[in-house]
Amino acid sequence: MYIERVPNRGSRPAVLLREGWREGKRIRKRTLANLSDWPEHKVQALSAALKGEPVVGDLQHAFEIVRSRPHGHVAAVLGALRRAKLEQVLSRRPSRERDLCVAMIVSRVLNPASKLAITRGLSSETLDSTLGELLGVEDANEDECYAAMDWLLGLQPTIEAALAKRHLSEGTLVLYDVTSTYFEGRTCQLAKRGHSRDGKRDKLQIVVGLLTDAEGCPVAVEVFEGNTADPKTVAPQIEKLRERFALQRIVLVGDRGMITDARIREDLRGVAGLDWITCMRAPAIAKLVESGSLQLSLFDQRDMVEIVDSAFPGERLVVCRNPLLAEERTRKRQELLVATERELDRIVKAVNRAARPLRRRDRIGLRVGKVLGRFKMGKHFQITIEDDAFRWQRDEAAIAAEAQRDGIYVVRTTVQADILPAADVVRSYKSLSNVERAFRSMKTTELHIRPIHHHKVDRVRAHVLLCMLSYYVQWHMRRALAPILFDDDDRDAADARRASVVAPARRSERADQKAASKRTDRGEPVHSFRSLLRDLATIAKNRIQPKAADAFDMITRPTPLQQRAIELLGIRLFP
Repeated sequence: MYIERVPNRGSRPAVLLREGWREGKRIRKRTLANLSDWPEHKVQALSAALKGEPVVGDLQHAFEIVRSRPHGHVAAVLGALRRAKLEQVLSRRPSRERDLCVAMIVSRVLNPASKLAITRGLSSETLDSTLGELLGVEDANEDECYAAMDWLLGLQPTIEAALAKRHLSEGTLVLYDVTSTYFEGRTCQLAKRGHSRDGKRDKLQIVVGLLTDAEGCPVAVEVFEGNTADPKTVAPQIEKLRERFALQRIVLVGDRGMITDARIREDLRGVAGLDWITCMRAPAIAKLVESGSLQLSLFDQRDMVEIVDSAFPGERLVVCRNPLLAEERTRKRQELLVATERELDRIVKAVNRAARPLRRRDRIGLRVGKVLGRFKMGKHFQITIEDDAFRWQRDEAAIAAEAQRDGIYVVRTTVQADILPAADVVRSYKSLSNVERAFRSMKTTELHIRPIHHHKVDRVRAHVLLCMLSYYVQWHMRRALAPILFDDDDRDAADARRASVVAPARRSERADQKAASKRTDRGEPVHSFRSLLRDLATIAKNRIQPKAADAFDMITRPTPLQQRAIELLGIRLFP
């Protein structure tokens, strides 16, 4: 900031308090306040203070900071949203509803909360940040937010089509996975009892399906009833990709619990332009070994081989063996066997005890079934149950047969080898971890989609859509800010450190150095995404009231790290 005197023809020069900055090779400036009415000694004193020179007189009483509001984190997220042109994706025409939706998206990235808490944060009475002022929605209430959610849900097909046009193309890889999240209340028609991935068996839940591009950038989301099986969600996604997004050639990547043999027969096989990549279940792998199509000696010198089998016509089977995965499965199986034996021994004691022994085949079988269902080790035991006796022993042959297949997995696909080599097939399947990362961020670490308190079906769908759009903004921010986050910003070097695509993923040397030293290569402190937002929030927008002039706003000077974050995001701190 500096004082500038602007000639004014025959009148006295205008004395202006200005701020300047550089954009590329151009110098920009704006006027913060008109100081023409100030006495000359005050102007000189302020000029000296801005230059860092000693100030004569009591300048500290010439100004009063009326209010300070956190601003830097808002500018970062809102700027990233606008840089990603998400406002235009929502609607090309400015409107109150669009501004409220943008406010809810930004608020969820900054501090996930209820819609009531969001409106209180936007209010001109509280002004937790500058978000409400920047978007002109300081007077919003929760009813307006709900109305804006209804408006947003009506535009979901248009929004998803715009994102698909931006991130998907003909022949592209499309990642698809589902998760579930628990629900508060019992009145929503979507909320059902089903397999809870959150461990909340006493709660109703919904199922969420997410489509992303090959790098995990979200494109579309859909909400299903909580008791919907994963494979049942595949057909609607194929219809969406081919009809709504008008993609004639796609490669759908899904896990083995979703793209099952039944889905392949009923929904995927024979569809022109549709290829897929998935993984084979353990029983099918065992059949390959028994038939001789898969010979374990193939892995004496290599960790990946492509085979064919008549049971899978028109498919390529890429078989991989990961020694580290084999060790982990061996360790886990041994622990589960020991835990199962411990519980089975308790049942044996209950049957053989003198006082009130456990009797009757059905009662004994019920307790045995609970143990085997808990540890999933029934296939490795030979069980004998009688009305007054119970015996068990390990099935060593079954254990040995499974141990031979430890660390082996089979990726199956219909993509031709000249389009996608075997290594790229495996790499494409492993990219499903990008969708898992999205779910982890949306559900737990960042955006907190759960628990869901909405009761109307449309509001639940709109809430999930808002969370997906918030992750869209966060995804772009994390990629831009990777050099100062713990995230790996040198992925090519990380891939080069892997012995093969089958080997576990490794971080680049630069990422390892950041993690060890907690400093970047420039000596800056490394942040998590959330801690960096807290740091940016210390950049405040201060309302300053001079004694002899109108009040004006002044932004806190960024620290070097904050300035680096602003540059990486390519944003400005003020509108």
